[in-house]
Parts: sequence; C-alpha cells; structure tokens
Amino acid sequence: MRILAIPGSPRKNSSNKAILQFTRTLFPSDSTFILYEGLADLPHFNPDLDGGQVEDSVAQLRHELKIADAVIICTPEYAYGVPGSLKNALDWIVSSGEFMKKPTSVISASPSFMGGDKAFASLTLTLTVMDAHLVEGSSLMIGSVAQKLSATGVVTDSDTITALKQVVKNLTQAALAQV
Repeated sequence: MRILAIPGSPRKNSSNKAILQFTRTLFPSDSTFILYEGLADLPHFNPDLDGGQVEDSVAQLRHELKIADAVIICTPEYAYGVPGSLKNALDWIVSSGEFMKKPTSVISASPSFMGGDKAFASLTLTLTVMDAHLVEGSSLMIGSVAQKLSATGVVTDSDTITALKQVVKNLTQAALAQV
C-alpha cells in the first residue's frame, strides 16, 4: 500500500509535518509512505497554464497522487482557512482528477483550542467537491498541538496517539478495500 502524506504547511519544522512523520510509524510495515514536500515549489495556479504541458512540480504532484492508494493531509489553519500553499496545490488537481474516489484522511492541527476547525471544514468541503473518498472515522482535529508534541516533534499525548491510530486503521482498511 502506498500512502501519500501532504503537510499543509511548507515550514521546515511544521507541527503538521511532525504529526505526519509520527503517523508513518502507525501504518503497516509493508506500506510505502511518501511525505510530499513540494508545496513551496508549485507555481501559482493559473487555469491558462493548466492545459497541455504543466510544470514539472505540478506533474510530480499529480503523479504521486495518481499512484497513491490513499492520501493523508494534515494542515494548520491560517486566518480561519486553509493555508494558501495547500489550496494552491489542490487547485492544480481540480481539473486533472487525481483525488476522485481516492481514500483520503483529513487532519487539522492548530495551537488554538479549536484545532483548526475552520481549515478542517474548508479542506473537507474542497475535497468533497473534488470527489475524494473521505473515509469515515479517518478525520481528526488536534487542538493545542504544541502541548501534544515533544520538543523533537514526537506526538506524546496518549489521546492523540489513540485517535491517530484509529485514523490510520480506517484509512488503511479503505485503501485495501479498493486494491
């Protein structure tokens, strides 16, 4: 099984990236886990450029999505919404359709108590429009995220670990059911 993990922030030490790196350890050992780190390399979306030949960074993202058996996205919330870099990446996928029927998990993680609920809602809506298969029981909002990670980015909160295990279990089952 091939999992594509997309952090919603291009920051080097993003808590969202740390959560995805932690979830890597929860997937079956025979899984291939790809952490996508190309958000910052994508050009600004322009429908005029989304025709024939697209830039290599866009083609690479589309390829990774196409060959993935499942996708897990972990995003922060910026100004009550999805970060622009993540939204830009999704805009490049709308017309090409790689998310169609793809088992997908959405996680938001935020310093706020609300856990990035507005980014979570926005991202879920966008993926629904793109016809992603949002797997029941594989979504999670993590509030006060800094208190749930060690200084090295390891998830230390037992409730969050339990919830992440459930997310991974449900996403894995959905991906295997489609193979």
